[in-house]
Amino acid sequence: MLFLIGVVSLNLYAVALILLRTAVYRTALYRPMLWNIWLSIMPVLILVIGFIAGAVLLQFHPAPPVVPVFWGLVGVVWLLMLPNASYLITELNLSHRQESDPVPLWYDIILVISLAMSGVVNTVINVLLVHLFVALSVFGDSLSALTRPASWIAVGCVLLLLGFGMYLGRYLRLNSWDLRHPVGLLRKVGTHFRSWDRIWACLGFTVTYALFLGIFYLIIAGLVIDTLSAFAAFRASL
Repeated sequence: MLFLIGVVSLNLYAVALILLRTAVYRTALYRPMLWNIWLSIMPVLILVIGFIAGAVLLQFHPAPPVVPVFWGLVGVVWLLMLPNASYLITELNLSHRQESDPVPLWYDIILVISLAMSGVVNTVINVLLVHLFVALSVFGDSLSALTRPASWIAVGCVLLLLGFGMYLGRYLRLNSWDLRHPVGLLRKVGTHFRSWDRIWACLGFTVTYALFLGIFYLIIAGLVIDTLSAFAAFRASL
């Protein structure tokens, strides 16, 4: 419970700093930051709604392939929206600042750090929830399923896709909803990657950010998994 309170508090703190920036220093409200926080929360809302709908669907259509297809669709939508959470890391470039801004640099530093860390934590929570659900569904109800190599390879692939999605968002200004126009999307991506310099830049960006997220994932997910394992061992010893 304290963990969830901390996650919610971090997001609310980032929102409060954005609003107070306007109220205290009489500057224009930087709405893209608020919008990006909302987008970073959407993936976990998709998971919660998907879990509830899946549980209801299981009561009426327990036989395959209805339920697996439904979970597959939820997973695709979730994965397409997930880069919106990790994208908050890129706000650290302080691109919202103007030379004439009366806002002290120290304030904007803590603001963008809070914003970026909320994106990191939101990303880790999302991936951890799916890691727990998929690992236990595929490999059984044993906690050892969470530490199987296949589980961690899947997590690594997701983090690489996130890094690539962040690159597309930052440098091509693409969003998840651009998939509504697949032809234009593919044309824009193809044009951008005609240069080998951009291909190598994308590769470096993707791997670097994936490793960054992976390290944080090891810290937070590792702590959760170790705690669950210790609790299970304690119960078994009673």
